[in-house]
Amino acid sequence: MSTPLNEEKLRYLIEKSSKARQLIIQTVHHAGAGHIGGPMSASDVLVNLYFNEMNVNPDNPTDEQRDRFVLSKGHSAIGLYTVLALRGYFPTEELQTFDSLNSRLQAHPDMNTLPGLDMSTGSLGQGISAAVGMALGAKLQNKEFRTYCMIGDGESQEGQVWEAADIASKYKLDNLVVILDFNKLQQFGWQGDGESRETPINEPKKRWEAFGWHVIEIDGHNHQEISEAFRLAREVTGQPVMIIANTVKGKGVSFMEGDYLWHSRIPTDEELSSASKELEMGVQK
Repeated sequence: MSTPLNEEKLRYLIEKSSKARQLIIQTVHHAGAGHIGGPMSASDVLVNLYFNEMNVNPDNPTDEQRDRFVLSKGHSAIGLYTVLALRGYFPTEELQTFDSLNSRLQAHPDMNTLPGLDMSTGSLGQGISAAVGMALGAKLQNKEFRTYCMIGDGESQEGQVWEAADIASKYKLDNLVVILDFNKLQQFGWQGDGESRETPINEPKKRWEAFGWHVIEIDGHNHQEISEAFRLAREVTGQPVMIIANTVKGKGVSFMEGDYLWHSRIPTDEELSSASKELEMGVQK
């Protein structure tokens, strides 16, 4: 077992996660567009990656030795933008330009406009393929950097995800870590699901293990477990690593949690105020 995060570091990460969620809601409210549920379920993992795990430097975003990150579920871009802004890649005030004409912060990530983005994503299933390519390239060039990628559970219905999974294990890419944001809710549901909209993915651990991956399953909102999972991933040899992060869609705001309608709903002024208060109170506990 590794040394757990001390109280100061744990508090620091929790505060960053709360701030990221506040910025997500404020930005979507201001823009009148964007997604909330998925970005908020992913916030703790993204904060842990950028403030605790990855070797990155906002002052030198193209450093060849930096770790790479690919947000394969590109529609959750606002979640990544808020973390990049808090990490210092660009001013948080720029979030107010989200989804507007000529903004660097489009609804899906564009690596050609914004420093800190390693891949343009949006078409589901394609981001993980790019991450596999980055990890394979590092192996072929004897580079030490690691590649991280986040996929969604809904995205996992794309056949390309499993083609990438097969190739990653074939080439024993132990420098690749993929995180499944397993919030278990779809945007529109599936035929025959009625009103549940629950993901049809059952037992993802068995599926990824069947493709030759080393699988770690965690609470995706517990920074201690997230940190330990990343540490364990660094010790795995000869296999790519899948971290199944069990998360809650809309995490942090009671009236958004577990409600598929908040996949991409825009909050009213009253809902924005109520959500912000809840998130602030959550940190003060």
